[in-house]
Amino acid sequence: MEPNPQLHGVVIISLPPSDDPSKGKTITAFTLSDGDSSFAPPPPTSSSPFSQSLSTPRPSLFSPKKAIYSLLAAVFIAVSMYGCLYSEFPVQLLSGSELGEEMRKNDTKSFLLQLYPKQRGRILREIGDVKLAQVKVRDGIEERKTRSDSTDLVNSSTVFPIQGNVYPDGQYYTSIFVGNPPRPYYLDVDTGSDLTWIQCDAPCTNCAKGPHPLYRPAKGKIVPPRDSLCQELQGNQNYCATCRQCDYEIEYADRSSSVGVLARDEMHLITSDGDKEKLSFVFGCAYDQRGQLLASPAKTDGILGLSGARISLPSQLANQGVISNIIGHCITSEPSGGGYLFLGDDYVPRWGVTWVSTLNGLSSLYHTSVQKMRFGNQELSAGGQGNKLIQVIFDSGSSYTYFPHDAYTNLVSSLKSISSLVQDDSDKTLPLCWKTDFPISSINDVKKYFKPVTLHFANRWLFVPTTYVIPPEGYLIISEKGNVCLGIFDGMDVQHGSTIILGDISLRGKLVIYDNEQNRIGWVQSNCVKPQKTNFPFLF
Repeated sequence: MEPNPQLHGVVIISLPPSDDPSKGKTITAFTLSDGDSSFAPPPPTSSSPFSQSLSTPRPSLFSPKKAIYSLLAAVFIAVSMYGCLYSEFPVQLLSGSELGEEMRKNDTKSFLLQLYPKQRGRILREIGDVKLAQVKVRDGIEERKTRSDSTDLVNSSTVFPIQGNVYPDGQYYTSIFVGNPPRPYYLDVDTGSDLTWIQCDAPCTNCAKGPHPLYRPAKGKIVPPRDSLCQELQGNQNYCATCRQCDYEIEYADRSSSVGVLARDEMHLITSDGDKEKLSFVFGCAYDQRGQLLASPAKTDGILGLSGARISLPSQLANQGVISNIIGHCITSEPSGGGYLFLGDDYVPRWGVTWVSTLNGLSSLYHTSVQKMRFGNQELSAGGQGNKLIQVIFDSGSSYTYFPHDAYTNLVSSLKSISSLVQDDSDKTLPLCWKTDFPISSINDVKKYFKPVTLHFANRWLFVPTTYVIPPEGYLIISEKGNVCLGIFDGMDVQHGSTIILGDISLRGKLVIYDNEQNRIGWVQSNCVKPQKTNFPFLF
């Protein structure tokens, strides 16, 4: 009878990173010697020649052979994880097409912007500020909005610091540098707006007093009507061959507006790798602001349009081959505020993200739909008939969150039944505030009286629920009077009585990603302190 084949050795080969072949490959060998008593199986307990054939040894749970196999498996897993985590591309684990895709992604850099805090001011904009924009041409005909096509020529990304807070500032903004020489401008980060605009001296008819001097465009910087972005903005039926400039008007959900002309100038960015980039982009030279946009003193110079429209900043950079058409923001849940914004795909986590598809249509807003809403275990009816889906808009330009009218009414009824809270009508910070018989210094002092609000999307893998959980700190603030106030408003106030608008207050504490390449929105819990490049680990 032939003896069972024995394992004599194992060889593990690790190939070098594709971008640095000089590191060479490593070969690790494990040899099992037949004469090595430390690896040999235990001898039979009897010297009888028949003892081995007449008796079957009882298998041992911790036999040396199993221990060897376990050790080798652990070494293999450790080597594989090392390759994934510390090598740019473990080519031994990828097919040719996958390798090409990973190499393409590795060529991208990221632009990272910080969100800056603002001092108090613009009190009127703090309460219920919502900036879902609708771009119009001057004769009042709406713009036709379509998502831009993705490009394969991506080569950079950037990260912007973000500062600000929900209360008392009511906004989050970042800084960009425009012109030659470059000058700084503070812009309100707004995923609900298409067009980036800066207050400008063209001359200015109505402008708020901002933190920086007005942008002054040179004559050659004005965009002509024949420009493709102007035609995209106005629509072909409004093309004016004899006009010398491209006019626009933006109307916001809070009934404020901005009028201006399109300009093209240089934007100066620093990539996540430290490289300086000088890019051409089209933006609005805004010379006539109305409504809350005219409130002074203003702590920003304009708005950074980050929607999926072709004229938005990320779409322009993607069409130039500068970035992938992916953006993300991470707003800290700390009272002091802050966070970061990135353009490009280098900071998108490769695992742990909850993804939902965006709705197709003419709108460039980042919207999807949920099946139901819950306050704790109580379902919040949003009205409508049957199992009608509820649309959700992710809008970083809105300070607070808005619910459909029926859901808002149900939520308020549930909150008013909390016996430990007494409504304080004298506190005008927000529409609904409560006082307690004990001092309140933070949300943690009253968190136990409130329940999380949960948005339920379609299930993943047929049975795993997809949810967006808003904890109490995601819809409550503490006023200057020491009361706790509700940061969820009635959508009827902004003509969105059947839609959920997730504003800054409910977007905090999460990295939120807007993927225009694959038409999806994703989120993952984060402290939003430091962005992490995550071009690994694709093994998980």
